[in-house]
Amino acid sequence: MIQHKDLDDPQTREVIVIGGGIAGLSAAIYLGRSQRDTLVLDSGHSMAKWEPVVGNYLGFPDGVSGEDLLKFGRQQAERHDVCFASDQIEGIQRDNGDFVLRGKKQSYRAKRLLLATGIFHLPPEIPGVKECLGHSMFFCKDCDGFRVREKRIAICGANNEAVEYALGMLLYSACVVVATNGEEPRWSKQHAEWIEEYDIPVHQEKILDVEHRERQILALHLESGLSVRIDNIFTTRGDVFHTDLAESLGAKLDEDGQIEVDHCMRTTVPKVYAAGCVTPANCQMIIAAGQGAAAAQAINRDLFEESLQTHGLRRFREVQLAAEETVPEVAEKG
Repeated sequence: MIQHKDLDDPQTREVIVIGGGIAGLSAAIYLGRSQRDTLVLDSGHSMAKWEPVVGNYLGFPDGVSGEDLLKFGRQQAERHDVCFASDQIEGIQRDNGDFVLRGKKQSYRAKRLLLATGIFHLPPEIPGVKECLGHSMFFCKDCDGFRVREKRIAICGANNEAVEYALGMLLYSACVVVATNGEEPRWSKQHAEWIEEYDIPVHQEKILDVEHRERQILALHLESGLSVRIDNIFTTRGDVFHTDLAESLGAKLDEDGQIEVDHCMRTTVPKVYAAGCVTPANCQMIIAAGQGAAAAQAINRDLFEESLQTHGLRRFREVQLAAEETVPEVAEKG
């Protein structure tokens, strides 16, 4: 069957998705199923790889690794003729209404862009902790609070969020402490009162290192010589949103540094969309997948409406009428 994308410039993709994480892959699946000529540019830095077991993703009652979610998503997208390239985009320019992307390996051209560039959670600056990422050191209580029930938990941070994390973790464990790693507490008077009201221990000494075995945290070793026996760490050090490309195009960011989008994942720049943790949505894999789907549907609808305005669909229909069977056969009544 002739497809509309067969009539387009083969050097210009209908859609380029920047980011091969959960949001980007979800969008790619929807775009592929919508017969859109789609390329996913993946730098390989999705934070889903940090998750050995995702326990709150619909349809996996026994959990699924982040690596497997990425693998399955890519396989599903490829079944719908979505193309993939491993590259990192360093710049984007506009040219006659299209986008020209400059990658480390080559250049690309597209009519629509979806930015699914994601986020980077800053791990605490403590020797020995990085080996435990995703296994006994976590960032999100909504994702991982359930898996640390009845464990000994340390919240590493010195701000209001650290206090709120500690209080929230009381629903999962009675043994919760705050460790500021040598920082002077920056939390508010109200948060200080909550610390006292709920009897949350606070250790302000510098953490010299984290004792762990096979990625399981065993203790924090403090500068004073004290060892605090714990099982898990949550950190509130902060996030880095990958918004450089969006900013270079003039997309508006919110006060937290995330890309502003409307309910259809459109940014403030025409023909540019964003989805996943780089937007103000709660940074959950299943939410990222939903945003990717919403963005893809908006892109497909926008491209369709444009094809009506530019008579692109008419040109495609003329080829169909000339080259394919377009009227169902009519059988005589017997």
